[in-house]
Amino acid sequence: MIDKVFVDSNMLIYAHDLDAGAKQQRAADCLTDLWATHAGRLSTQVLQEFYVNVTQKLKRPLRKSLAREVVRNYTPWVQSLITPGTAVRASEISEIWRLSFWDSMILAAAEQNQAVQLLSEDLCHGQVIAGVRIVNPFLSA
Repeated sequence: MIDKVFVDSNMLIYAHDLDAGAKQQRAADCLTDLWATHAGRLSTQVLQEFYVNVTQKLKRPLRKSLAREVVRNYTPWVQSLITPGTAVRASEISEIWRLSFWDSMILAAAEQNQAVQLLSEDLCHGQVIAGVRIVNPFLSA
């Protein structure tokens, strides 16, 4: 069985940000590895955050048509849908671990997908939350 790895939006964003320097290559390498192993997972929230950020917030934004194609390409990684139960679980994670609701939604979705890791630079590297280990792949970048 493949260990599932959930991907936060910052990984997708860096992979497509021409101004991200070493982080762009590191993110692209991580995503390539996840494609090869079929281990990558993400949520519709991640795809939404990716689209908004790469089309509106980057120094050199992606064309909307290109960002839309990236979203389409990653749809196989969405293995379970966000439900009211996901939101309730996120509220619990937020309260227990004192995290923002939106970070907790990412963790609830990772847990729901039975991911063993969450690739993100937004949370504490090495911490285990809701059974998911946080890994910041940029620490060595």
